[in-house]
Amino acid sequence: MTAVRQPRPPRSGLTVQYAVSASGKPSRAHFRKWVRAALDHDARITLRIVGQKEGRTLNRSYRDKDYATNVLTFVFRDKPPFAGDLALCAPVVAREARAQKKTAAAHYAHLTVHGVLHLQGYGHENDRDAQVMERRETQIMAKLGYADPYRVTTEQKQAVARKLR
Repeated sequence: MTAVRQPRPPRSGLTVQYAVSASGKPSRAHFRKWVRAALDHDARITLRIVGQKEGRTLNRSYRDKDYATNVLTFVFRDKPPFAGDLALCAPVVAREARAQKKTAAAHYAHLTVHGVLHLQGYGHENDRDAQVMERRETQIMAKLGYADPYRVTTEQKQAVARKLR
């Protein structure tokens, strides 16, 4: 009898950089777990946690948007093995997590997964692509033990309603 060889899981060469204090931020082990969960293929990734100023500078330089955003993905190789950088802006991630009534860890996990999917060619430029990407993100987040990042809870709706008053 011949043994059936199982395909090996994708490998990641991951470097995590903290351009801001690592205090209160996820550990390298957390980021490694989230990146591996999102990979369909081998990849080399540098993930950098940045502050407001660097986040704004990157977004302005590469997207012509003069504000810091939650995550930016820079693709250097767009076929396996993929290669690229992710920049997560710590103050934006923290602010969004509070506003969305979720833990910072859950939001970092989601944005890491989101960025890794972008690195592998997923996008949300049109409704169809967005649905495919969001479905994949939701599956990965569930596998990691987190709630659907796109499900709006009653508490979140109430918080938005209070702000609008």
